[in-house]
Amino acid sequence: MIPPDCSAEFVCQMEETLNVYQRPYDAQQPVVCFDEATKQLVKHVREPIPPQPGQLEIIDYEYERNGTGNLFMLTEPLAGRRSVLVTEQRTAIDYAKAIRYLVDEMCPQATKIVLVHDNLNTHKPASLYEAFPPEEARRILDKLEYHYTPKHGSWLNMAEIELSVLGRQCLDQRIPDLETLTAEVAAWTRDRNAQPTRIKWQFTTADARVKLERLHPVLEPIK
Repeated sequence: MIPPDCSAEFVCQMEETLNVYQRPYDAQQPVVCFDEATKQLVKHVREPIPPQPGQLEIIDYEYERNGTGNLFMLTEPLAGRRSVLVTEQRTAIDYAKAIRYLVDEMCPQATKIVLVHDNLNTHKPASLYEAFPPEEARRILDKLEYHYTPKHGSWLNMAEIELSVLGRQCLDQRIPDLETLTAEVAAWTRDRNAQPTRIKWQFTTADARVKLERLHPVLEPIK
């Protein structure tokens, strides 16, 4: 997406996100990036011919669409670990359940989780109140520190990097149903977490003020 020129709102949210990424690693207050993607489920019409010595597998060009699956990506870039949740849908309820998973299962030891994600309409604290009783929603939210990437600035979300790797290494194939998708993603996650791969984010606020100067509002001299 192309960010808007001369947008104080974009610059504010961009710098807030970049400042979060400059924080040192703290296991008690981990930074976690959250994003989601959709995978088209596709069945074979004819069974593929298995690969033979010196030959590749042969797949017929015809296929049958079989709905979609949703992927919630939660990645802790400084720890080099990630979790991926596969769901049928991406409703506010599904989002709330993913956030509860983050708090109770992915980072149960944390006193506060610094959560970075975009402004999708379901990515709101209110979604937890749609899914859970008020006391449960508040319990979860009290463990979170929300930070939103700017609109048209999803490239600032490090979870997109993990989704890109997942797409290349795992999802670049025909996957027929939700059960297979869940199994394939679980295997990818297990293998990737076995050798922690940290994201070395090098784009800083100082860099942004130079390279993205056109995004800053034009200020009139103070009289």
